[in-house]
Amino acid sequence: MNDLISIVLPTFGLIAIGYGTGRLKLLGDRAGDGLSDYVFLLAIPSLIFRTLSTSTSPAENPWGYWIAYFGGVIVVWTVAMILARRVFKRDKAEAAVHGFSAGQANTVLVGVPLILKVYGDDGAVPLFLLLAIHLPIMMTAVTVLIEAAEGGRPPLVMAKGLIKTIVTHPIVIALVAGVAAQHFQVQATGAARALIDQLAATASPCALVAMGLALAKFGFVSDMKAVAAISALKLVVHPFLVWLLAFHVLDVPPVWAGVAVLFAAMPCGVNAYLIAARYKVGQPTASAAVAVSTGFSVISVSGWLWVIGAI
Repeated sequence: MNDLISIVLPTFGLIAIGYGTGRLKLLGDRAGDGLSDYVFLLAIPSLIFRTLSTSTSPAENPWGYWIAYFGGVIVVWTVAMILARRVFKRDKAEAAVHGFSAGQANTVLVGVPLILKVYGDDGAVPLFLLLAIHLPIMMTAVTVLIEAAEGGRPPLVMAKGLIKTIVTHPIVIALVAGVAAQHFQVQATGAARALIDQLAATASPCALVAMGLALAKFGFVSDMKAVAAISALKLVVHPFLVWLLAFHVLDVPPVWAGVAVLFAAMPCGVNAYLIAARYKVGQPTASAAVAVSTGFSVISVSGWLWVIGAI
């Protein structure tokens, strides 16, 4: 529990810094918007490229591992979108943000240090293998859904616009470049490597400060029902589905299964806020869901550690 608290507290600290500077008017709305744009356009793509270009593929494709984790993602994402549309009466674009928030995990700030603490070197391969494809797949999926939600245009025009947006999207460009670098075994060195590393290192802290600024701007009291639903899907339903599939349905090795469950049990990732800020849709819900789920994760993750026998 103490290790988990020590990992979660810095996350809250960065959110609190952004929130405090926003409430005190030390940083205004333009600062928050600019910081979000920087993270989305430069820092996150650098992190994706670095992760993919330096990762290694396993000798055999662990299909059970993928199915267990992403099967859970598909279910909670779909449920969150249905709730957003039918219960909370949100439009299609914001429903996509709700789904993304319920399925996207906070891996870098909370997941990586916690999972390595629990499993050590044995958990490194499944952890970083999932980390390498988790963000690119999720960001690409939510981008397609939000872009497709923009109605009112002829199908052909919308399709052309969607294709153009995807192929010029910084996340997709980073994904393609990272996969190509991995395939051709090209590694950035010297000044180029230092530049990429420095940009990647700013992704999480800057994103959390920007999210704190968004909380100061929007608040979250009026949207707590949606926030509670997203948080429950992320902290309880997603890891339960992965636990069920990985431990009881599919033939997943115990360490790999445990990593998948803990990965799924992580709170909503800050990228949920970044995508909401980028498209100016669902910002209050996304920012509040990250903050609330992170707070409750201290309790829920401890429970999942007990379920998988890690404590």
